Amino acid sequence: MSAISRLIRFLAKDGHVYYGDAILPTGISDIAKATRAHVIQGDIFGQHRVTDKVAEVRTLLAPLARKDIGTVRCLGLNYEQHAKESNLPIPQYPVLFFKPVTAITGPSDDIPVSLLAQEGEGLDYECELVIVVGKEAKNVPESQALNYVFGYAVGNDVSHRDWQIKRGGGQWGLGKGFDGWAPLGPGIVSSKLIRDPNALHISTKLNGQTVQSSSTKDMIFNVAKTVSFLSQGTTLLPGDLIFTGTPQGVGMGRKPALWLKDGDQVEVALEGVGSCVNKVVFDKPAPKL
Repeated sequence: MSAISRLIRFLAKDGHVYYGDAILPTGISDIAKATRAHVIQGDIFGQHRVTDKVAEVRTLLAPLARKDIGTVRCLGLNYEQHAKESNLPIPQYPVLFFKPVTAITGPSDDIPVSLLAQEGEGLDYECELVIVVGKEAKNVPESQALNYVFGYAVGNDVSHRDWQIKRGGGQWGLGKGFDGWAPLGPGIVSSKLIRDPNALHISTKLNGQTVQSSSTKDMIFNVAKTVSFLSQGTTLLPGDLIFTGTPQGVGMGRKPALWLKDGDQVEVALEGVGSCVNKVVFDKPAPKL
């Protein structure tokens, strides 16, 4: 089995969709700049082979196909400074919620905002380091937890604060789970290349202006603690995704609040991985007959 360094899934110029190991120019770490990749054959999380065949990249897709994604777990309030800006106490245990698989979308896809999600206000951005589980894990000690990680990506936990916090007593699953509200990518960098996932710069730009800039070292529960805790009594499976929370600077924490609008461009980036650049697109009402 060949080792994968930077996993991408892409539409090639030959019209086929492939998994590939991205080929990057010397000195470039942003997978979004990949124009070629070695085609991968087989099971990404099992028997596979990085072939000598090189394909030209037309479009980067979400780095895992829907059939290869398990659960999408997410942590809330996992950065100390974000908890402070939210005027909430530091959690004693990881705060867990889930997104549906349909929330996952590619690194350059539009973020669709349905009519329901246009009600009220509070459309927000959240840059996050995303853990990709590589092998079955249950009751894993913290000291061994990183051995179960396939790699890391960057994601955007798009959130609607009114639905998440205010409406119906709080609707985290609804307020964060709309279709396309978890841009992911631009690829998955192997845990063998990123030895310390809690020493990476992470950021968000809104229409070219930096609104979040932090380090994953500010996590309250680091990657190893997160994987270990979530595996206690609950089996993590290959292809499970874990969004690990966002740093300070979200729209909700600003005065005045800064909400996403139709046509906004949001770029989330993670050191050593790259960036996802997505446009916010509001659905239009159906024409009246």
